[in-house]
Parts: sequence; C-alpha cells; structure tokens
Amino acid sequence: MRVLVLGGDGYLGWPTAVHLSDRGHTVAVADNFARRGYDHELGVDSLVPIEPLVVRVRAWAELSGQRIESFSGDITDAAFTRELLQGFRPEAVVHFAEQRSAPYSMIDQAHAVYTQRNNVVGTLNLLYAIAETDRDIHLVKLGTMGEYGTPNIDIEEGWLTVEHNGRSDRMLYPKRPGSFYHLSKVHDSHNIEFACRIWGLRATDLNQGIVYGQQIPATEADPRLATRLDYDAIFGTVLNRFVVQAVLGHPLTVYGSGGQTRGLIDIRDTVECIRLACENPAAAGEFRVFNQMTEAMSVEEIAKTIAECYPGPAEIEYLDNPRVELDTHYYNVVHTGLVGLGLAPHRLCDTLITSLFATVEQHRHRVDLAAMRPTVSWRATNSS
Repeated sequence: MRVLVLGGDGYLGWPTAVHLSDRGHTVAVADNFARRGYDHELGVDSLVPIEPLVVRVRAWAELSGQRIESFSGDITDAAFTRELLQGFRPEAVVHFAEQRSAPYSMIDQAHAVYTQRNNVVGTLNLLYAIAETDRDIHLVKLGTMGEYGTPNIDIEEGWLTVEHNGRSDRMLYPKRPGSFYHLSKVHDSHNIEFACRIWGLRATDLNQGIVYGQQIPATEADPRLATRLDYDAIFGTVLNRFVVQAVLGHPLTVYGSGGQTRGLIDIRDTVECIRLACENPAAAGEFRVFNQMTEAMSVEEIAKTIAECYPGPAEIEYLDNPRVELDTHYYNVVHTGLVGLGLAPHRLCDTLITSLFATVEQHRHRVDLAAMRPTVSWRATNSS
C-alpha cells in the first residue's frame, strides 16, 4: 500500500513509518516539526537523543534499502494538505499531526486556543483534501482513551446502543474529556464521523491508551533511527516519570491516592495496531472505532509494577494532584477489535525488564530533575 504518515517526525509517527516500510509498504511522512519547537519553548529535551528527520530517512534507506519520502509543511494550511495528497496519492493516511499533551493545552488561554485550532482545523483540512482527492483513501486517525473520561459504565468501542422511552438507537459513545487537548480530539471524532456519513469517507479512529516503550525491532539496529522518550511534566507520561525516578533512586511520585485508572499499550503494539488498521480498512461510509489498549492499571498499580520489576530498591511517595479528576473510579474498557485483527499484545513488566530500564539507565545523565516537577494547574486560568 501507499501510506502517508502525518506527524511522521514524532514519538509514534516515526516508528510507525519505519514499521510500515519494514513490512513492505510505500511510505511518506509529513511534518511541520512543531513537536521539536515545543521542546525549545519549554526548555526540555527528549531523554534519548533524536536525529533530524533527514538523517533518520537516510539511515533507514542505508539499512533497509527502503525509501521513506518526506515532506515539510503544516496541515492547517489547506493548500499544502490538498497538494500533499494529490501528489503522493496515498491509499491510507495515518494522522498523528496534532498537539498531543493535555498539560500543554492547560497552560493558559493561548495554549488552549492553539491546541484546538491546530488539531481541529488540521483535521478538517485533511477531511476536505481526502474528499477532493479520492474518497476511497482510508483515514486512520489517532485518538485517545481520554476522550471518554471515566464514565460509571463500561466503555464500548466508540458506539453505544441506547434505549429510551421504548425506542433504541446506535450513537457515538458520550464523551467527557478532561482537558482542552482531549476536547479537541472529541471534536475531531465528531467531524470525521460526520464526513463519513455525508461524503462516504472511510475512517478508523484509534482511541489509544498511554503508550510506553521507546524501541521497536526495526529501530533497534541503529541509534540514528531512535524515537524520542519524554519524561517531563508537560509531554512525558506518568509511566515514563516513574521509570526515570526508579533508575535515579528517587521516590515514584503518585498524585493523589493513585486510584486513577488508565489504559496502557506497548509502542510495538501501537505500530502493529496501525498496520492492522491500514491493511484492513473500514468500509466506505464507515466510521470505525477501536480502543487501542492492552492493559488497564491504576496509577498506583503502575508505580507498584515498576517498583516490583526494577532490579533495585524503589519507594512510592504520594503528592497532591494538580489535575481535576476523580481519585478513584470505575473503569472497564472493551478492546477486542484489534485483537480480532491479529494483535498479540506485549505486557508492561516484560517491556520494563527487556528495554525501558536499560534505555533510561544509558541516558540518565540527560535527566533534568526540574523538568519533572508539575507546573500546570487545571484549577487556574491564565490568559497570557
């Protein structure tokens, strides 16, 4: 297949492009390099050094003999987006090209507005470009489990059958997101479902859990192929923070009681899910939703798992939670669709032992302790 990966320079976009290329697909990536710009803005950096995209692409060609074509541009530019699709003529578009951090979207008004404009407008431009170029192009859009929030009922895969006053209907699962970032992803989902319904587009929405890990088999051969590993309080995940703290011998800092439960998925499973979605496209007019996760754990359980798997001593410390969220809640997620397509999941402890602890240990000298301190409060508002 011909697959275009938008946001192909990012944490997941780059290994996805490599994985698809490694499996025989013709791949192109496009990026505006905003993610690298956020690091400059915030004064942080990936724990693992990453090469410029041009170096990555050249290294992959040298190692594999496969060429990944690259484009520089911003999909909030409608003309660029249209020309990109009409020039490359993809059969599938994998859409990672969004600002992906909840804390970043909650810094202040400017960051909230930027996040929503960037994410929603970019996706709208992409939908129009697909409709004008070829309505058979399959859109694989990376959503987030955070769209659902934490409802007190089972979370289905995107759709819910509702009975009311003796009648029933199938509708999109109701969403209660927890940040302006997660709200932008809800808007994306509604816009894409609408485009499928009125234009006959085909789309798969992958509501993804917290991704952990930094390596896939195809990127292990050369450090030039490495993807980033974020541990800071804005773009880093709680899991990465715990791993870094364990390796440094610091307490694992759990916010609140740690009863907040989240879905998790290994980076190797993430890229495989995307391959499976691309190779098994949605039907024309179908808005298909998969919950892309393999395990569910509370934050406290994540901390305890890391402490148990780490080969040295590790303590857990409980702090006040800067976010506005339930401390404990019901969480039961249906996630059978991708397993049905052939996904064979990895498990957290295996990844910690085989690669993640070693990766952090190798680069521990690059840790900036100040970057891990929470600086964004959900309860504050700031227009500047």
